[in-house]
Amino acid sequence: ALAAGSAAVMYLTKDDEGRFRFDVPAKPLVMEEQPGVTAPLGFFDPLGFSKGGLMTFPGDPTGFRHLREAEIKHGRVAMMGSIGSVFAHYVKFPGFEAVPTGIAALDSDLGAKGFSVLFLTVGLLEASNWKPNKGAPGSYGDPFKFGQFTMEMRTRELNNGRMAMFAMIGQLAAENVTGLDPVQQFGL
Repeated sequence: ALAAGSAAVMYLTKDDEGRFRFDVPAKPLVMEEQPGVTAPLGFFDPLGFSKGGLMTFPGDPTGFRHLREAEIKHGRVAMMGSIGSVFAHYVKFPGFEAVPTGIAALDSDLGAKGFSVLFLTVGLLEASNWKPNKGAPGSYGDPFKFGQFTMEMRTRELNNGRMAMFAMIGQLAAENVTGLDPVQQFGL
């Protein structure tokens, strides 16, 4: 019940089971209080996606959540990719011994087929496991109860993912220019 003289702003929505419910608007979003804000850069948004009207508008929690989930997912993929590109230099799967490493693998018939299978498999897994996330963006919580789902660890993951995205850009650009995979760049 509402106290006399007060008014609550509510809107009609549906819950996960399809039932109609009244909900209150989300609290205003303060970007500088989110995980990933680190000195000296502060809130990291070099292309201004969170401030421009293309993906979100100022104070839009839904648009920010979408952008943050994309940043976390791209960071996780880049972390795996930057390590995987080094790993692939040393380890070849059976049947793929003749396939070159790095982006040169896409120039070979077997490498392109392997990439296509990998791409489709990941896409099917993503599509089949997709469900709306009501918690923090990119969160699996703390399934093993290590106490690691903290603001500090979330900030570390974001910053490591950002560094990995730059690492992948550097690895791909260097390989494109020199034709050498990331390990060969160091003469190893």
